[in-house]
Amino acid sequence: MKTRMLGELEVSILGLGCMGMSDFYSGRDEEESIRTIHRSLELGVSFFDTAADYGIGKNEELLGKVLKGHRHEAVIATKFGIVRGADDAFLGANGRPEYIKSSCEASLRRLGTDYIDLYYQHRVDPDTPIEETVGAMSDLVREGKVRYIGLSEAAPATIRRANTVHPVTALQTEYSLWSREVEDEILPTCRELGIGFVAYSPLGRGFLTGQIQKFEDLAEDDYRRFSPRFQGGHFQKNLDLVAKIREIAKEKGCEPSQLALSWLIAQGENIVPIPGTKRRKYLEQNVGALDIMLTETELALIEEALPKGTASGERYPETAMKGVNL
Repeated sequence: MKTRMLGELEVSILGLGCMGMSDFYSGRDEEESIRTIHRSLELGVSFFDTAADYGIGKNEELLGKVLKGHRHEAVIATKFGIVRGADDAFLGANGRPEYIKSSCEASLRRLGTDYIDLYYQHRVDPDTPIEETVGAMSDLVREGKVRYIGLSEAAPATIRRANTVHPVTALQTEYSLWSREVEDEILPTCRELGIGFVAYSPLGRGFLTGQIQKFEDLAEDDYRRFSPRFQGGHFQKNLDLVAKIREIAKEKGCEPSQLALSWLIAQGENIVPIPGTKRRKYLEQNVGALDIMLTETELALIEEALPKGTASGERYPETAMKGVNL
């Protein structure tokens, strides 16, 4: 397995997003999720992404249970800052120092470890200066509870302010063939400051796999039903874009998902995608993307098929969009 550097942190070139094993997507199967994590280690995909928010702690518990006895093989990234009520309602972002420290202690207990490799602020708290938030995160590094710190969905100005308090190792933000906004300012800022970039939803929440062909393919409890890009006229427009990717992938002799991941990996040495899956079949398929080498001609064809800004609809519903790029 090849590796890449997120700042000074070495990780596998591909990570595993664990969110869907415990939350948001339908068809969850804990036993298959456990087998998928074990298979990930076997394949060398050792960079695991979770959050206190996912399943309100359940995802961290699952990962901690599976990695017991394998801690030295894994790089664990988790996040704090999205607050949810007992009824799953989203209550906003919290970046206050006292909250961060208690949240870290809770994550350590659930993960069954005494340190977190990469600790992100999941969403920027508009009511708490980023300097105070990062100052508390820096305290956790000094205490040995956290090795490196990161931000998620932060704006360039916020990244710069944070980095003056403590080196930011990685920024995690959505990036894929149909979410390329980061190319304008965020990626250049990360490169200038030597910050790694972790791309979540690199397969467009499954849309770029070509497996979703109609809205009814999404189960009633699947949160993508509330995503603008999966609704109404947006759905068909985006489906037409994916059809182009399927054509190029067919010509290349690979899966659309592999083409999308290979494209993303080719966008820069500081980029590490973390496709999420809860099944070994798709994990193995994603790892197969590492064998797909795209030529300049093929990259140009992909660019022509899905130029920046062509995806139809916002990434999140209106209320959630207010919490990104702060």
